[in-house]
Amino acid sequence: MRSDLPKVLHPLGGRPLLAHVLDSARALAPERLLVVHGHGGEQVRIALQAPDLHWVRQERQLGTGHAVQQCLAQLPPEGAVLVLYGDVPLIQPDTLRRLLDGLQDHPLVLLTACLEDPAGYGRIVRDSRGRILRIVEDKDATPQERGIHEINTGILAVQGKRLRAWLDRLDNRNAQGEYYLTDIAALAVADGVEVGSAAPGALWEVQGVNDRLQLAALERCYQRFQAEALMREGVTVLDPSRLDIRGRVQAGRDCLLDVNVICEGEVILGDAVTIGPSVHLRDVRIDAGSVILDNCVIEEAHIGRRCRIGPFARIRPGTVCEQEARIGNFVEVKQSHIGAGSKVNHLSYVGDTQMGRDVNVGAGTITCNYDGARKHRTVIGDGAFIGSDTQLVAPVTVGAGATIGAGSTITRDAPPGELTLSRAPQQTRPGWRRPQKAAAKKAGS
Repeated sequence: MRSDLPKVLHPLGGRPLLAHVLDSARALAPERLLVVHGHGGEQVRIALQAPDLHWVRQERQLGTGHAVQQCLAQLPPEGAVLVLYGDVPLIQPDTLRRLLDGLQDHPLVLLTACLEDPAGYGRIVRDSRGRILRIVEDKDATPQERGIHEINTGILAVQGKRLRAWLDRLDNRNAQGEYYLTDIAALAVADGVEVGSAAPGALWEVQGVNDRLQLAALERCYQRFQAEALMREGVTVLDPSRLDIRGRVQAGRDCLLDVNVICEGEVILGDAVTIGPSVHLRDVRIDAGSVILDNCVIEEAHIGRRCRIGPFARIRPGTVCEQEARIGNFVEVKQSHIGAGSKVNHLSYVGDTQMGRDVNVGAGTITCNYDGARKHRTVIGDGAFIGSDTQLVAPVTVGAGATIGAGSTITRDAPPGELTLSRAPQQTRPGWRRPQKAAAKKAGS
């Protein structure tokens, strides 16, 4: 990866590679979940610490067989053992269940796949009857064996009591000088045990990540899978190749996602929500019938029913918009409650504000909520009308039904139902002339 970040912490869909593997493992309700780590593993532990994880340090990296050997003390003597890889992130629980089901007939079951270009992978060597004989690593394979297209993914299920005996018999007589976990297949055959196999539901499930090119390719696979899942649930995705989900999206019926939408964290969309192009949502709930127009950023906010946001609006954390509120172009709202039917349509900043119902906020209005040391709140009552280019200097209250004249700076509470304004007298100076630039000298003069 050419990175200071451990490979398994590189993000896929906004989450570390290893987090995806752990999710699939947890879906099986395992009795124990072990994570083997080597140098730099402390960084991984800090990033993914969880009460159900048991961490096993591999002091020397002597191969996959050696890594599993480090776990034996923490494995129950009976039961099934499932071996997964932190850089193979998209393995699905259904595939793993099929692998475990195979243990009813075989003590060892390998997850295998057929690739057009199997270079670099260990090959599955079978006899004339199709029974697995052994796994040969690419570097140890003969030219004939390299022609085999069935590969070993590395993922396997094995009976625990058999695993212990086979691990004790591993050796490192190979091109890498390592203890290969894959050698247990040949040991099983030598013991007269037939080795079973299972296939993944899709090839992308078993694709590993060794560099940033592979990571980018797998990201697109993951995003396509997320988009298809949404479409099967009744969401219109205008271009599945231009949707990025970096978390989880829960969507109702008849939602529409336009191009270049990014969803992070937990995003919940009610029925018939429309998300316009180039919208960025993070930890957001948007209720039924709302429309988010182009190029909006909404984070840690709740947008009520039939609201209209944008274009080019920024809704910051702690904001709640009640039903049928309107937030227009180039408006920023932060830590504020916008009442039902209220409108902030143009070029305004609303911060730390409690706004009632049916308020109209004119263009260029700002709430001056920060004095350089502390934040202060603005309260605007139901039905108030705030004229354009108004500054509300918090803490301040605008009463219900009050009108604030355009261009005012309000530093004291405005009473309900009254017109409040602050303006210098308008003056006209007859005969005044705008300053002129000096005339340029003629050339040659």
